[in-house]
Amino acid sequence: RPQTMTSESKSSVPCLKLASGYDMPIIGLGTWKSKPGKVEAAVKKAIESGYRHIDCAAIYGNEVEVGAALKACFDSKIVTREEMFITSKLWNTKHNPKDVPGALDKTLKDLGLEYLDLYLIHWPTGFIEKDGKYLNDPTPNTDTWMAMEKLVKAGKVRSIGVSNFNKAQVDQIVKIASVKVSVNQIESNPFIPQTQLIAHCKKHGIHITAYSPLGSSDRPWAAKNEPLLLEEKTLNEIAKKYKKTAAHVCIRFQIERGIVVIPKSVTPSRIEANFDVFDFKISSEDMKILESYGKFFRSCVPVIEKVIGGKTVRVPMFLKHPEFPFEELLEQFKDLL
Repeated sequence: RPQTMTSESKSSVPCLKLASGYDMPIIGLGTWKSKPGKVEAAVKKAIESGYRHIDCAAIYGNEVEVGAALKACFDSKIVTREEMFITSKLWNTKHNPKDVPGALDKTLKDLGLEYLDLYLIHWPTGFIEKDGKYLNDPTPNTDTWMAMEKLVKAGKVRSIGVSNFNKAQVDQIVKIASVKVSVNQIESNPFIPQTQLIAHCKKHGIHITAYSPLGSSDRPWAAKNEPLLLEEKTLNEIAKKYKKTAAHVCIRFQIERGIVVIPKSVTPSRIEANFDVFDFKISSEDMKILESYGKFFRSCVPVIEKVIGGKTVRVPMFLKHPEFPFEELLEQFKDLL
């Protein structure tokens, strides 16, 4: 459960109090995989529907359109800048401290903003792009973090955090941080509830944002015949009990746990529906069922296909990076390391 929840700012959306002292709305619109030509309308629709939190990233390639939507909403006085909470992320090729300020400036320019509410290190795996290839960047995440802290001190970012960091990687940052870690954004849904990592982060006063809360069946590397979260029988039985959809239950599941949740959609009706989660609560019994599904299915790891022993195997990209964060995959593919 959240230590602090307020609804004094960011419209009437319940908020969590970050380590930085700022309020973060507990629900936001995700923009990963939202294609150019659709994301501007999606962001406008979200803001009109009551969302006050938009989750972005440089690598999504759509921050210019998100910025156009924000400007339109500011100009039409639907919301003010202070009422919005905007997150973006530092990409893997910008971990070198000398690259961090420029990466932020590009994001701010694309979004048309003077500051970000939250800036995250997108992955713990840094890379150097050279001659069309990606080499491991030896820059320690702690050095990248110290460069992020300077952005806060410069007034360009209000809160900073990480994304896709495991427990040990979180601890490395916490140990050296002079600006507290506000958030760790991770994949989380009933297929991958992340209970231990969440508890570990909360021990440090770090809030969690759950991405892909509805599963991620539309991701580019999705395999055929993989489990589909929203079609799960137990989940739909629980949803029926509350006269809600499986998507509603997945979103409310995170809110009940005091976790910020960022469902993605570009469909107007779904954007509205995903926000309609404040008129019911999930019982503790049903929460236990949702937290103990028995599956641990991590979908948001880019994969490449390799032929091993005559068979085609889907292997996580970046597996050999020294900061690859997912321990269960390191164990699964240890013979390849």
